[in-house]
Amino acid sequence: MPEAATDLLIVEDLLLLLLDDKTGTIAGEGTLMYTLGGAVLVELALRGHVEADEKPTLIHGERIHAVEGKPPTDPLLLAAYEKVAEKPRGVQTLLITIGSDLRGQVLERLIQRGSIRRESKKILGIFPSTSLPTMDPEHEAALLESVRAALVDGTEADTRTAALVALLSASGTLPQFHPAIRWSGDVYTRGKEYEAGNWGAAAVSTALARTAAAIAVSSTVAVTVATSATNN
Repeated sequence: MPEAATDLLIVEDLLLLLLDDKTGTIAGEGTLMYTLGGAVLVELALRGHVEADEKPTLIHGERIHAVEGKPPTDPLLLAAYEKVAEKPRGVQTLLITIGSDLRGQVLERLIQRGSIRRESKKILGIFPSTSLPTMDPEHEAALLESVRAALVDGTEADTRTAALVALLSASGTLPQFHPAIRWSGDVYTRGKEYEAGNWGAAAVSTALARTAAAIAVSSTVAVTVATSATNN
């Protein structure tokens, strides 16, 4: 896979799909770092910069290590590669380590590339609002169509499209693309099949599930504490 500076990374294409051009909101915002971190790990793996251990452990799952002497040239990928190169880590840990700062970085890259632009305005002349409209609707439309074809028509996807489908499915955001991608049981199943063939996306799915469970526990604790305080 080439590393030409003009090529968008998988993580950039992914964010373009998740981004609402009119409102500037991003689907799956609450757990975005896992999804973006997974996209970068997938890209590094596809380009041969990192590898997963052949035998996952019960505690850490897949442990990822850098391929020595083969750093990427892209600055964003290089920063992630260097974090992996520090020491082998489980995918779950790397998703956070790599993904926590990616949102702003990827948005700025897309703006600098001319893929999107930032527009500031005021709602009702008072409330500040920012939108991020696309500057290349044809590219976004082509991305969405390739994902739709894989999920709805069952078309065999190329490597990049397969990665996008797997990551979108793992992030739980696919229903938000309806009606452009008609949501159905078959679409859900095909998405999960793509996840199963991609360790980065599978790790995203696991991380999101753990996050949801943690949020549920935290909410329960908060309600319990609040109830006890009221009763006392």
